[in-house]
Amino acid sequence: MDPYDGDGNYMHQEDDWDRDMLLDPAWEKQQRKTFTAWCNSHLRKAGTQIENIEEDFRDGLKLMLLLEVISGERLAKPERGKMRVHKISNVNKALGFIASKGVKLVSIGAEEIVDGNAKMTLGMIWTIILRFAIQDISVEETSAKEGLLLWCQRKTAPYKNVNIQNFHISWKDGLGFCALIHRHRPELIDYGKLRKDDPMTNLNTAFDVAEKYLDIPKMLDAEDIVGTARPDEKAIMTYVSSFYHAFSGAQKAETAANRICKVLAVNQENEQLMEDYEKLASDLLDWIRRTIPWLENRMPENTMQAMQQKLEDFRDYRRLHKPPKVQEKCQLEINFNTLQTKLRLSNRPAFMPSEGKMVSDINNAWGNLEGAEKGYEEWLLNEIRRLERLDHLAEKFRQKAAIHEAWTEGKENLLQKRDYETASLSEIKALLKKHEAFESDLAAHQDRVEQIAAIAQELNELDYYDSPSVNARCQRICDQWDALGGLTQKRSEALQRTEKLLETIDQLYLEFAKRAAPFNNWMEGAMEDLQDTFIVHTIEEIQGLSTAHDQFKATLPEADKERIAILGIHSEIAKIVQTYHVNMAGTNPYTTINPEEINAKWDKVRQLVPQRDQALVEEHARQQNNERLRRQFANQANVIGPWIQTKMEEIGRISIEMHGTLEDQLSHLRQYEKSIINYKPKIDQLEGDYQLIQEALIFDNKHTNYTMEHIRVGWEQLLTTIARTINEIENQILTRDAKGISQEQLNEFRASFNHFDRDHSGTLGAEEFKACLISLGFDIANDAQGENEFSRIMSVVDPNRMGIVTFQAFIDFMSRETADTDTADQVMASFKVLAGDKNYILADELCRELPPDQAEYCIARMAPYTGPDGVPGALDYMSFSTALYGESDL
Repeated sequence: MDPYDGDGNYMHQEDDWDRDMLLDPAWEKQQRKTFTAWCNSHLRKAGTQIENIEEDFRDGLKLMLLLEVISGERLAKPERGKMRVHKISNVNKALGFIASKGVKLVSIGAEEIVDGNAKMTLGMIWTIILRFAIQDISVEETSAKEGLLLWCQRKTAPYKNVNIQNFHISWKDGLGFCALIHRHRPELIDYGKLRKDDPMTNLNTAFDVAEKYLDIPKMLDAEDIVGTARPDEKAIMTYVSSFYHAFSGAQKAETAANRICKVLAVNQENEQLMEDYEKLASDLLDWIRRTIPWLENRMPENTMQAMQQKLEDFRDYRRLHKPPKVQEKCQLEINFNTLQTKLRLSNRPAFMPSEGKMVSDINNAWGNLEGAEKGYEEWLLNEIRRLERLDHLAEKFRQKAAIHEAWTEGKENLLQKRDYETASLSEIKALLKKHEAFESDLAAHQDRVEQIAAIAQELNELDYYDSPSVNARCQRICDQWDALGGLTQKRSEALQRTEKLLETIDQLYLEFAKRAAPFNNWMEGAMEDLQDTFIVHTIEEIQGLSTAHDQFKATLPEADKERIAILGIHSEIAKIVQTYHVNMAGTNPYTTINPEEINAKWDKVRQLVPQRDQALVEEHARQQNNERLRRQFANQANVIGPWIQTKMEEIGRISIEMHGTLEDQLSHLRQYEKSIINYKPKIDQLEGDYQLIQEALIFDNKHTNYTMEHIRVGWEQLLTTIARTINEIENQILTRDAKGISQEQLNEFRASFNHFDRDHSGTLGAEEFKACLISLGFDIANDAQGENEFSRIMSVVDPNRMGIVTFQAFIDFMSRETADTDTADQVMASFKVLAGDKNYILADELCRELPPDQAEYCIARMAPYTGPDGVPGALDYMSFSTALYGESDL
C-alpha cells in the first residue's frame, strides 16, 4: 500500500495519533522502551544518548542531532538559548525538516514537545521511524509496513512453527525473531532446541543474540511481550525493522564481496584459458610437425601385404589418431573465441598468443597436414592398385596353369592306350565320341595355353619379382602341349579303322535298346499301378477305378507282340556274332535291359492282373455298404431334426399364448413333455446308426445336412426348454396362490408382457419393461423422480443387473405391488379375531390348532418376541406381522 496521498504527503492510517485519546499503559511502556533504544542506536554515532524520551527532546537539540544522523543531511543551525522560545524554534526546525521529507504531521506541534507531552513525543518519534526506517523498505512491489511484513513472511516461511500475519501476537512466542536470526546467521541459534511453549526463553535468546552479535540494541524485554495480551504494534514493527536493516546491510556487504570474488574468478579463469590455449596449441603443432614427414614418405613396397599394412596404418591414423586432434583443433578455436569474448566483456585487452601459435598459424599447419595426407593417400591407392594388378596377373597365371596341368595329367597315357583292339562296336563308337570330345576339348585349351603365355609375357614386362619361376612353368606347359597334339592324331586314325568292323552289330544293339527301354518302362508302370493301394469314399470313385483297369487289360495282347519282337532282335545279334566270330567283350552299351529281365517283368504283370481284379471287387462291395449306412442315417436324421425344431417352436408358442387356466397349461405341457420323452428311442436308434458310420470311417454324408452333434444339441435344448417352461408355469401358480392373483389378472399380465416382447425372446429389455409398466398404469414420469422410481423397480426385478426381466420376475413384482394392501388388511383382521378384546395374542394359543411340525416352527418364529407387560411369547400387532412375514415385507 502506498504510504503517500495524491499530494505527496505522508498518510497516517491506523497510525494516526489522536490528541484526545490516551495510550494503553502497557503499550506506552513498550513504545518508550523501544523508541528510546532506537533513538540511542543512532545518537551513539554522534557520541550521545537519551535517558527520558519526553524530557531529553524538549530543547530540540538532540532531536535535530537525531535527524541529522539518520538522514545524513545538515539542518539549520540550532538556537543555544535556554528560554522556551529558543526550544520551540529548535523543535520547529526539526518538525519542518520532517515535513520537507513529505511527511504530514497530524496534531503534533512544537509546544507539546517542549512541554514534555509524552503522547505527542512518542507520536513524533514514530513518525520519524516510519519515514526513515520503514518507508524505504520494498519487497515485491509492496513497501513500508506491507513490505516489511512480506519480508518477514518470506524469511520465516521454511519454519513450520512460525506464522507471521501481523506485528503483534504473531511475535509473542519469540520464534519469529529466532527464525529471522537463524535464517541469516544459523550458527548463532540452535533453532531445533527451541519450543513454542517457552516464549520467555525464545525471546530472551533472540534479543540477547541480536544485541551481542548483530549490534541491535535490546529495545524490549521478554516480559513486556509475554505479559501483554496484544503487544504494541509500533514497538514490534520498530524492533523488526532493526533486524531488516541489520540483515539488509550484511547482505549488501556480502553482495559486494561476491562481486569482487566473481571478478577475481573471471580473471583467474581467463588466465587458465590462456595457459590452456598455449599448451594445446604447442601440443597440436608438435603433432603436426611429427606427422607430416611420415605422410611424405613415398618408399614403395614389393609385396601387397606390406602395402596393405601401410594402408592399414594410414586408416588407423585417420580413425584413431587424427579425430582427437580434430577435436583439439576445434576446441582450441572455441577456447580462443570464448576467451576473447570474456576479455571483451570484462573490458580487458584481447589475448595475443605467442608467436607462431595464432589460430591462423595452426590453420596453416593443419592445411599442410591435410595436403600431405591427401598426397599420401593417393600414392598408397596407386601403389596398391599396381601391386593388386601384379598379384591378380600372377594369381591368374597360377590358376590357369594349375587348371591346364590338372587337365593334361594322365592325358599322354590315355592317348597311348590300345584298348580299341578288344572293344566292341559300341565301345569303339564310345571311344570315338570320347576322342572327338577330347579333340574339341584340346582345341578349346589352345586358347588357355595362349593366355598363359600372354600373362607370363605381361608379368615380365611389369617386372614381376617372381618372373623366373613363371617363365619356367610356362615353357613346360608349351612343350607338353606339342606332345599331346601328335598323340591325338595317331589315336584318331586307329579308332576309325576299328569302327567299321562292328558297325552292323552296333545298329542292332541300338534298335534293341530303343524298343526295350519304353517297353520296360511300360511294364514297370503297369506293375506300380497294379500294386498301388487306393482310398475311395464313394461308389463313383471305385467304379472309375474298375473302368480304368478294364481298359488296361485290353492292351495286354498288343504288348505281348512287342515283347516277342524285341526278343527277336537279340536272337539276330547272337547269330551274327557266332557266324563272323566277332569279339563281343561286354554287353549292350546302350541299355542295361536284357531278355531275361523282360520276361520276368512280363510274368509279374500277368500275375498282378487277377489280384487287382479281386481288390476292386471287394472295395466295390464295401462302398455299397457305406452308401447304405449313409442313407439309413440320413433318412432318420431328416425326420428327427425337423421334428425337434417343430417341437421347439410349439413350446415357444405355448409359453407365449394363453389358453385356459395355469393348471390347464401345466397339464398340457406335462402331456407334451411325456410325448417328447417317448420319442427318445428314435434318438437312441439314430445314435446306433451313427456309431456304425463312425466304425466304417465315413466322414461325409451328402444325403442330409444334419449331423449327430446337431441332433444331440437340439434334443438337449428341447428337454431343457420344456422343463424350464413347466417350471415357469409352476412358479406362476405358486405366485398366484401366494399373492391371491386372479386368473384374469394373470392373463392381463401375460398379454401385456407378450405385447412388449417384440422379439418373442421370453424376456423384456429395460425400455420394453418400462413401457409395459406405464401401460399397466404405473406413474413413471420422464423426470428425475420417475427415473429413481424405475431404478428401484429394476433393482427388484433384475437384482443381478442383467438388463432383462423374465416373466416370472414380472409376475412376482406385479403380485407384490397389487397384493400388499390386501395382505396388510388381512393381517390386521386376523390379529383382531385372535386377540379379541386384548391388544396381544399368545404364541401357544396361535399355534395350538396347527399340525405338530408346523406348530413347532410357528412357536420358534414367535418365541423371541415379548408383548406388553413383559409377557413372554405375547405379540402385539407389529410383532405378529413381523413374525409372520418378516420386516422386509411390511
